[in-house]
Amino acid sequence: MPAGDLAVSVELGDEISVEVNTRVRALEFLIQQKGVPGVVETVPSFSALLVYYDPLVVDYDALCATLRDLEPQAETAVLPPPRVVEIPCCYDPELGLDLEAAARRLGLPVEELVRLHAGPDYLVYFIGFTPGLPYMSGMPERIQLPRLETPRTKVPAGSVGIGGVQCCIYSVESPGGYWILGRTPLRLYDPDGPEPILLRPGDRVRLRPIDRPEYERIAAGVAARTYRPVIA
Repeated sequence: MPAGDLAVSVELGDEISVEVNTRVRALEFLIQQKGVPGVVETVPSFSALLVYYDPLVVDYDALCATLRDLEPQAETAVLPPPRVVEIPCCYDPELGLDLEAAARRLGLPVEELVRLHAGPDYLVYFIGFTPGLPYMSGMPERIQLPRLETPRTKVPAGSVGIGGVQCCIYSVESPGGYWILGRTPLRLYDPDGPEPILLRPGDRVRLRPIDRPEYERIAAGVAARTYRPVIA
């Protein structure tokens, strides 16, 4: 589908699923690997890939034909192995603004909510809303909650929250309606860093519970640029 005069939206499905999103990321990978002429940027979402192009290099019809040829090849097999990124998360009630309220709403002890939340590996579908904010799936059904009825006008950067079927980590201070369970001392968005965005679509995120003293130690290391995230 045309998206203005400089982009094409390739719609690969109409639902949020790992299968559809994998095809989105695989198509993006193929475009990058083959160096499709005229493509200047690609932006993945849940079920579509936005492809920006230079009309002085390739016209709309030619680009669409190339994308149609590539789409059948967009399978899991073409993707490189995913990265596993460890995100330390402190579930201290002062940082987890909604931790106790969420536990009460779910009918769970706080410790059990933390265990369930930190247990799975989360898949990063895409980055959006603010620079570096990951949209992630994989949260246990037992702890799924509707988003807050009244969103906050300010949520601190690093806040780890849940809403609906998703888990997210706020990359910058911003408004938001997720239930905040904890906070990470890592910077998901660092405009002065060698890689400004920490996470990538397709990453597996593993939350590691930490206590408040370790949170403060890591935060100091991040501020001094001596701490390196654990990425496998």
